[in-house]
Amino acid sequence: MKVLVPVKRVIDFNVAVRVKADRSGVDLANVKMSINPFDEIAVEEAIRLKEKGKVTEIIAVSIGPAGATETIRTALAMGADRGILVKHEGEIEPLAVAKILKAVATEEQAGLVILGKQAIDDDCNQTGQMLAALLGWPQGTFAAKLEIGDGEIQVTREVDGGLQTLALKLPAIVTTDLRLNEPRYASLPNIMKARKKPIAEKSAGDYGVDPAPRLKVLEVTEPQKRRSGAKVGSATELVAHLRGVGVI
Repeated sequence: MKVLVPVKRVIDFNVAVRVKADRSGVDLANVKMSINPFDEIAVEEAIRLKEKGKVTEIIAVSIGPAGATETIRTALAMGADRGILVKHEGEIEPLAVAKILKAVATEEQAGLVILGKQAIDDDCNQTGQMLAALLGWPQGTFAAKLEIGDGEIQVTREVDGGLQTLALKLPAIVTTDLRLNEPRYASLPNIMKARKKPIAEKSAGDYGVDPAPRLKVLEVTEPQKRRSGAKVGSATELVAHLRGVGVI
């Protein structure tokens, strides 16, 4: 069974995000980029399934600029078999991404798609659900545990009341949560081998998808800075303070 793992190029989670001076978006100049952490978890889970003999091939897919090649190389160094880069400059919305992934999954005859539940740049949490709807496949979101059986996959997810386990018939869509696993570090030999693994270059047009955005960002601003706190000597003083600022 082939597994498709979409991986997104995002600002590294250790980097402080800066807004452009004109507030038109986030400043990406000279900023360290890396694989989306939730997608890295998806790659790790796909590798573990392959190590158990449940998966025959892992295909890493990224949609973005030429720099996204390095994101795919990260997945290949971890253990993915080959990559597909769908080149696109500029912003691309979740629906367009889902349409492209649908075409790739159909072309590759994938039996399972594992992807991060969300990207840490836009936090949309939409692509997996949209992809399931477009393909007509069952979906298990926010997966904390996966087990593949005969023609189905069991997805355990955390809900308000505890744990919920879903049995999905394959092919299926799974989105990963933080508790699913801890991604491995790529060894130096695997990093060297990843350079020789194939990465096919495509465009959205090759899959018959128009990536033109349907939404327009009017302004991007930094969150309001949190005001410093203050200590009070008694409950009476606290109530008086809250009344003074209009809270009560």
